[in-house]
Amino acid sequence: MTKELLNKIINQFNIEGEIESITPLGEGFINDTFKVVTKHITSPNYILQRKNKNIFTNIPAMMDNIFRVTNHLKRKIEIAGGNPLRETLTIILSKSEKLFYLDEQDDYWTVCLFIENTITYDKADTPELAYMGGKGLGKFQKMLSDFKEPLTDILPGFHNIRYRFNQWEEALKDDLVGRKDAVREEIAFIDMHHDEMLTFWTLIENGDIPLRVTHNDTKISNFLFDENNNILCAIDLDTVLSSTCLNDFGDAIRSYANAGLEDDTNLDNVYLDKEIFDAYKKGYLSEAKDFLSQIEINYLDFSAKYITYEQVLRFLMDYINGDTYYKIKYSDHNLVRTRAQIKLFNTLI
Repeated sequence: MTKELLNKIINQFNIEGEIESITPLGEGFINDTFKVVTKHITSPNYILQRKNKNIFTNIPAMMDNIFRVTNHLKRKIEIAGGNPLRETLTIILSKSEKLFYLDEQDDYWTVCLFIENTITYDKADTPELAYMGGKGLGKFQKMLSDFKEPLTDILPGFHNIRYRFNQWEEALKDDLVGRKDAVREEIAFIDMHHDEMLTFWTLIENGDIPLRVTHNDTKISNFLFDENNNILCAIDLDTVLSSTCLNDFGDAIRSYANAGLEDDTNLDNVYLDKEIFDAYKKGYLSEAKDFLSQIEINYLDFSAKYITYEQVLRFLMDYINGDTYYKIKYSDHNLVRTRAQIKLFNTLI
C-alpha cells in the first residue's frame, strides 16, 4: 500500500495536525492497521484501519455498535472522574460525518485516537498479570451492564452451539475431502459432550442466563495497561455484541490459562494452569460480582469448557471440510489444534 494512498485516506477524516508518517502496526491477522504520527506535539496521533470486509460483512453496523458502546463508556468514565480519551476508544468521524470512509475499491477505513504511554502484553505469564487481565474484563462488562440499546448481531451464530452443531452435521454428511474415517476418535469426543453443551446453551436461549454487552475477543493483547501496570481500557472492539458474559470469561481462560500452545504438537505441554486460572477469576470477580447473577457465577468455570469444546468442534469441522476457514501452516494443522484443545478440555475443572 503506497504512502500516497494512505495519505489520501487519512485526509478523508477529521484529524488534527499535519501528517509526519504512516507505518504498519501489529501483525494484521484480520484488519490492516497503521499508526499515524502527526508532526506537532500538540496534535494527537491516530490509528488507521482497513476493516476486513470478508470477515465482517456489515461494517457500518459494526462501527455503529462500537460508537454507541464507547459513548456509553465515556459517560461512565466522566462520571467516575476518569479520562474518557484514555480509558476507552475515541472514534474519529470522516469529513462526511460518517464512522468510516468507503474507498474506490469498496474497502472500509476507520480512524480512532492513538492512546499514548500504554503497555500491551502478548501473554499473561504471571498470576499478577492474569489478575489484572481478569479485572480489566470485569470492569469493561460492569460499565456496560446498564447498556440497554440493541446491538446489531454482526457475527450470526457466534458461540451458538446449536448453530455450530447444524454446521457439524453438514460437514459429517458431506465429508468433502474424505477425512471423516481418520478422525473417529475425535468425532466420538464431540458426541460424548453434545448433550451437556446443548443443555448449557438452552439456558441462554430461555433467558435463564442473560444477554449482556460482551467483547468476544478477550486475549490479554486486547487490553491496554498504563505505565503503572494498571488496566486502562479494552481495545479491538470489532466483535462487541450482545451475548452471555460467560463466553468472554471462558474464552479468556482458554487463552490465558493454557500452559501450552493452541496448536502444541507435544500434548504433555497442554494443561490448565490452575494458578493463572484462579488469579484471573479472582480479578474478574473483583469487578463483575457487582452485576452478575448467581447462575452466571455458578457457570463461570463451566464456560471455559464450553468455549474450549466449541473450538475443538470448529477446528475439527474445518479439518473435515478441507481447511477452508482457518489459515494452516501444514496439512494436518487443524487436526493438531483439535487434539491440543481436547487435551486442554480434559484438564479443565
